[in-house]
Amino acid sequence: MKNDNVVALRTPEDFLKDPLTAILRNGARKLLEEALEAEIEGYLEQFRELKDSTGRQRIVRNGYLPAREVQTGIGQVMVQVPRSRDREPDGAVLRFSSDILPPYLRRSRSIEELLPWLYLKGVSTGDFSDALKGLLGEAAPGLAATTISRLKAKWAEEVKAWRKRDLSDKRYVYIWVDGIYSNVRMADRQCLLVIIGVNEQGRKELIALEDGYRESEQSWLSVLRDLVARGVKQAPALAIGDGSLGFWKAVEQVYGQTRHQRCWVHKTVNVLDKLPKSLQSKAKEKLQAIWMAPSKKEAEKYLSAFVHEYQSKYPKATECLEKDKERLLAFYDFPAEHWRHIRTTNPIESTFATIRLRTAKVRNCFSSTTVVSMAFQLCLCAEKRWHKINGAERLSKVMRGIKFVNGEEARRNAA
Repeated sequence: MKNDNVVALRTPEDFLKDPLTAILRNGARKLLEEALEAEIEGYLEQFRELKDSTGRQRIVRNGYLPAREVQTGIGQVMVQVPRSRDREPDGAVLRFSSDILPPYLRRSRSIEELLPWLYLKGVSTGDFSDALKGLLGEAAPGLAATTISRLKAKWAEEVKAWRKRDLSDKRYVYIWVDGIYSNVRMADRQCLLVIIGVNEQGRKELIALEDGYRESEQSWLSVLRDLVARGVKQAPALAIGDGSLGFWKAVEQVYGQTRHQRCWVHKTVNVLDKLPKSLQSKAKEKLQAIWMAPSKKEAEKYLSAFVHEYQSKYPKATECLEKDKERLLAFYDFPAEHWRHIRTTNPIESTFATIRLRTAKVRNCFSSTTVVSMAFQLCLCAEKRWHKINGAERLSKVMRGIKFVNGEEARRNAA
């Protein structure tokens, strides 16, 4: 559908259709002209003392380059970039080149950043032109397949650089881990191995994003050893994840002091799957009562009651719950303010819901590099919206090894 709110500023009829956009675009053009003028004046000032053989200033203004259109967030803007002249080159010619508008720029940086998100959010290459017209008006440019290929290559390079970053100044108190399977067709049944951590200031960070094979122990070992090699020497106090991960055997070899917390969301799903549908709603309430209990003792009481009620008829369900009892209740040994954050792997689940949405729409066979690149870009976007965890001031105490009982410091509890 045509978007009449953004039109090309070309005719009086266009102006009448949308005078506000025309005013904004004229204002943008004037600001851009002023910025370019200031930029070339600064360039000329650098060479003010440079003279030619006759004593004249060697670097001078020389009109403008041919006008060209640049696509911005409010449509196309016609601009002319100033140019300079070197009166007496003595080898290399000194020539002004704008940082604001490089010679071959045809789209503003905001538009360049828009393109990956259209792709990652499910817009296919063939639909780009229509999508951009809906956002920018009929004057929006089309996009060649080569543009998308270039962007995907850029994303892959960004992932490579990020994976090599130095982490020696990082300390992570808690880490959430999971193996995320995409829905795209790939050569192997691969998954994304994800680690999100919270630092001592309470801020969440994407720590690792790797392609692994079926969440295997060896795949996780490779990820964790790489973190150690890049500087994460101190073991996190607690790791939160699904019980089926090969991660748990791997973390014992790399960070042996890290406590284990099983994700209650995953565990609840696993237990309910072993019960008839007619009982699942009631059973879910009883499971919730366990992890919502104000103390570990009460949680154990509710857990025992659940086992007593369902064990005789549904032993597989109660066995699934009991086998991870200690690791399901580990969060009680940490500050109460942190419980809501460390009982589940929600930071990963909520972030990767959008990635599953994107990959579910894709019908082509993707390489693992493309899948990881897509996931990385979406994670960077999500990371900007992550909030600090509650009670961040208590994280340093956790890292110093101060003991907590039922969410409070042990010495206060004893008093």
